[in-house]
Amino acid sequence: MSTKNIKLSRESIAAAALAIADTEGFTSVSMRRVAQELGVGTMSLYYYVKTKDDLIAVMDDALMGEALLPSIPKDWRRALTEIATRTHDLFLRHPWALVSMLSAPPGLNAMRHMEQCLEALAGTSMTAQQKLALLATVDDFVFGHALREASADGAIDVEFAKTQMATGDFPRLAEVFGKGRIPAQKDRFKKGLKVLLEAELS
Repeated sequence: MSTKNIKLSRESIAAAALAIADTEGFTSVSMRRVAQELGVGTMSLYYYVKTKDDLIAVMDDALMGEALLPSIPKDWRRALTEIATRTHDLFLRHPWALVSMLSAPPGLNAMRHMEQCLEALAGTSMTAQQKLALLATVDDFVFGHALREASADGAIDVEFAKTQMATGDFPRLAEVFGKGRIPAQKDRFKKGLKVLLEAELS
């Protein structure tokens, strides 16, 4: 990012830290590296961000800001679909956050995100427990799908697989993959989320 005419603030520091994590990896994020990115002395940052934990907190808050919708659709399924899709997209833009931000304490934008989720369900007849259970399930789906999508496909020894299936010990695998690998559906996130939101809650 350009370091010209950048006014120091928690927001500009977070933006610089995110840019470093995106291009160099989360392990490269440090107070010194952020200061270098912004073109200032390291000590200048401590007025705004006191510790490395505080730096991670402002990074997480900036990420959660990307998950916020400008407005909440009235239909709760559509609302949760838009929230989930937006959250999923931010994890694909910042795949390192899937693991590195797990320990970050929730900030204002995390609270706003949760407020939007609950606002989406406000007009339903769900109990508080049902709302939280549904939101946790949607979060699990979003997180798991993004984690899988962000990971590179594992190398498959095709000849080994063919040899093993030819033994007859794996009839179901042979039935599905006998003609070769089947590419994953590109819209499986959308379809899976739709099935999840249309399912009857127990």
